Amino acid sequence: MDSNITSTLGVTRCGNTEFRWGERTYIMGICNMSPDSFSSDGLNDVVTAVAQAKRLVAEGADIIDIGGESTRPGAEPLPAREELRRVIPVIERLAPELPVPISIDTYKSEVARRALAAGAKMINDISGLKEDPALAQVATEANVPLVLMSNQRYTNGEIKDVMAEIVSFLEQSIALAIQAGVPRENIIIDPGVGFGKTVPQNLEMIYRLAELKTLNRPILLGTSRKFMKGNPPDQRLGATAATLAIGIAHGADVVRVHEVKHMLQVCRMTDAIIGRRPVDH
Repeated sequence: MDSNITSTLGVTRCGNTEFRWGERTYIMGICNMSPDSFSSDGLNDVVTAVAQAKRLVAEGADIIDIGGESTRPGAEPLPAREELRRVIPVIERLAPELPVPISIDTYKSEVARRALAAGAKMINDISGLKEDPALAQVATEANVPLVLMSNQRYTNGEIKDVMAEIVSFLEQSIALAIQAGVPRENIIIDPGVGFGKTVPQNLEMIYRLAELKTLNRPILLGTSRKFMKGNPPDQRLGATAATLAIGIAHGADVVRVHEVKHMLQVCRMTDAIIGRRPVDH
């Protein structure tokens, strides 16, 4: 780990939480309100979603990411009114009760604004501001962290150098966010595993993840259940663990996962190996 680069990332404040980048890997737990999710984890009612979110926090999640629209390839865009119907009741129930911040997983400014009003403290945009640039203004006005994902579904032509494409995409997204007034310390970047990239490109990107450190922003890595697709989604723990360990070793600061309990051990052990903090014996 390059401690000189890591130390320049500073601190990002999210509600009552401080993310002190470089001290340890943070865990974002997934709470998916989309019934047609690729990972078969979609939830259909508020009670179940609230119970799952609380369980993930008890298992060690630092953030709960709530989304209402499927992002699997070929999924139809979801109207904002339906996305709001799915996520707002869950956020309203959880916000007063969770000790960790809630992230809203959306690319729509209207949904983000309503979610923040309901109690969310972070925006996670899989389009990197390509779908709705007004999302940056929402983040600015609320002074909340904004995750910007590199999504090659929005680029034209064949990807020749996957990391060059990702860096270029994220440079543009960061520039749009800063132009809209988002403080640089509120920006988190995500290389976008699985979004417009082939399996070999995804694997190469994880191996070359350290190249994103040139952007000098914390890196979120979302590989959960995205590999070994010959197995049912809930039986891909080993593949997820391998990608997270390599990703953390190469610079990931946050990991977005379904199985918090198991991936917590991966994060803590990898942190100990790369010198972020001692492992519990």
